Amino acid sequence: MKPLLDRITLTFIGLTSAYVGVYAYFFPDAWYANFPGFGLRWLPRLGPYNEHLAADVGAVHLAFAVVSLIALAQVRNQALVRLAGAVLLTFNVLHLVYHLRMLHVYEPRDQVLNAVLLSLGVVLSAVLVIPSRNRVPSPAAA
Repeated sequence: MKPLLDRITLTFIGLTSAYVGVYAYFFPDAWYANFPGFGLRWLPRLGPYNEHLAADVGAVHLAFAVVSLIALAQVRNQALVRLAGAVLLTFNVLHLVYHLRMLHVYEPRDQVLNAVLLSLGVVLSAVLVIPSRNRVPSPAAA
């Protein structure tokens, strides 16, 4: 069960990280003006546009995509999956804490969306860190 949960989690994180990474790195102006998309624009409320910051955000998320996809390709290697999870969890906890302190700049709908979506990143990353249970063979199987 754990390898399936890890596959789903790593696929989701890998795809969403690739989306943010490509968007921010290759289209920094559009990313800043329109992120996360779907008619929502969250970044301008946090301060002025900075191309260097946008490129760095894109590069970090592309790195997360690579780490996630490597761990996905070797999902049975629990040490690798847990390492990827620890890296992602570190980022996602710090990212969540920062944005929770900045919720006051948003309308209530965007406050809720920020809190929920960023908390989801923490939860998904934590799933990867949780070790799989080793099954103890039953006496009948021995």
